[in-house]
Order: sequence, then structure tokens, then C-alpha cells
Amino acid sequence: MHVQVVLFNGFDLMDAIAPYEVFAAAALYSGGEMTVELVSAEGKRSVPSGMNGPAIEAETVLDPSRPGIILVPGASGKPEGESEDAVPYILRLAMETELTPLMKRAFENKDVTVATVCGGSLLLAMGGLLEGRHAVTNHLGMAALGATGAIPIAARVVEDGPRLVSGGGVTSGLDVALYLVERELGPQIANAVEHLFEYERRGTVWRPQGMVPTRFMTSPDVTDGTLPDPVTEAERQPIHVLDGCWQTTIATPIGKMPVLLRISSNDGRIRGTATQGDEVVEFESPAWDGTRLTWTQRVKKPMRLNLKFEVTVQGGIMTGTAKAGLLPASKVEGRRVD
Repeated sequence: MHVQVVLFNGFDLMDAIAPYEVFAAAALYSGGEMTVELVSAEGKRSVPSGMNGPAIEAETVLDPSRPGIILVPGASGKPEGESEDAVPYILRLAMETELTPLMKRAFENKDVTVATVCGGSLLLAMGGLLEGRHAVTNHLGMAALGATGAIPIAARVVEDGPRLVSGGGVTSGLDVALYLVERELGPQIANAVEHLFEYERRGTVWRPQGMVPTRFMTSPDVTDGTLPDPVTEAERQPIHVLDGCWQTTIATPIGKMPVLLRISSNDGRIRGTATQGDEVVEFESPAWDGTRLTWTQRVKKPMRLNLKFEVTVQGGIMTGTAKAGLLPASKVEGRRVD
């Protein structure tokens, strides 16, 4: 069983090195039945870790065609923000490299198990690779994980079928690696590694199997039951005030995103598209109540998100919000440009 531990600029040292040591110890106790190496999407190079940490040498290029395990760590830096040392920014840069298409090929290879630690699952989800899959990440990123279309599960380790295993916070890398060692080499080898490290694996590995527990808590995305104030006839505006091109800026969780909106109305029906770079996305279920325009859309950049928009228009100015899952609402500002 061969293991490839992926490195990228700004990776978290513990996310990568703790599993590496577990797999290396398993190789020792199994007489070489498991092998492990450090890889990168770019090939052999010195890869800087996050938080101004030391650089680690990647031995070779990531090979998604090679059977075994590929483990993707998270990033190390400020938990939030748009600065170059912030985790969302580091993950976005990694997502935009060759790592995403290589990992897509890995998911297509039935002989590969993909494992993630901490923000590693968010990195893959940002590239659209975890949509509809159960996964976990650091608790700080669970809302963002759900907003990408993945299914966030509050567990230490989550196994979505045998070919995707994810871990939560930083130290969960030990638990992910020990679980995979037990799964692939057996409990005796895993127990020997636990004794060597004086560490016992934590948490039940969650799987989409068995009885579903009764839920006693109200879902956190339930509204408080209040309704918007009714629109008076004096406030109501004709639908054609929406027509035109609108240059907008959306303050997403990982940076500001310029988007050009093209909106048209005909016979009381609204059509619209949002353009960012070379990506053009049509509005889904647009509706106008005389003061508020609402619609939903899926975006791929700077990360994959399912967004719900609510904006108002006054003259040539558009303001409102865009919301993705349980993430805080992002501010939308724009002006008519034609």
C-alpha cells in the first residue's frame, strides 16, 4: 500500500507530517507493506509551509494513477481574511494550481483512496470535488464546506464510502492515518503504532450506514419566523428598472469578486446572467416584488458556492446581499453601466 502526502505552498506542518510519521511507522512494523512519500502537484521541489514555517522537500510529482492513498493536508495561517497569510487565501491559491485536476483524476481512479486533514477537505470542495459527499473539516470551516455543496458532518473522522476519508481539526491527522493503517494493514499494526507514539485514536469513524439518530436540536438555519414588511403601492417600482448591465462587487468569504450582471425583463418575466472572467451563469428562479430582486446561482470562482441573492435598486445603484449556506451574508454593491 503506497501513500502520497501532498504538499503545497502554505500547507500546515502537523496536517502533513503527523500522518506521514504514522504511515512511516506502519511501514516499519509491517516489514515494508506500506510505503509513503511527500509529493507536490509541481513535482520535486522545496515547499514552504505556512506561518513562516520551514520548507519541506517534495520527493516527486503527485501521481493520481498510482494505486494507494493520497492525503491532502490543510493550510496554516490566519483563520479569516483576505491577506496572503490567511488560510482561505492560501487554500484558494492551492486550488487554482494543477492540484485540482490531479485530484479529480485521483477520484476517478477506483484504486485510490483520497484522505484529507483539516482544511484539506475544504481545498478539494472549493474545486468542486466534494459536491454531494459527506466530509468534515476544521470547525471554523464547516459552514464554508456546506456552502460548496458538500455535506458537513460533525465527527472526528468521516468516511464517505471507502474511497474518501476526511479528518476535522489539525490533530485529527493522527486519527485519519491510524484508521487507514488499521483498515489496510489490520489492528495489530495500528495498535503497535499507537503504542510507539503513546497516542490512542480518538472518536468514532462516521459512515453513512446504520440507524439515523433522532435529532433534538433545531436546525441553525431556521429563520426567526418574521416576514419582510409588506410592499406598499407607493414603494413598488416597475420591473423595467432592473433592465441593463450592472457592474457589481460581491464580498465573498475569501475575497472580493467583481461580477457583471445582465438583466432583462419581458412580459413580467426576468432573465439574468452573471459573468465573472470566462464564467457565465444564468439566474435561477429570479423574482421581483416591486422593491427586491431575488435569485439563486452557482459560482465556481473564486470557489464553488451556491449563492442566494437579494438586492434592491434605487436609480442606477444596486445594493443587497449574497448568502451561501450558513456562511454570513456577503455584501453586494453595484451600479448600472449602460
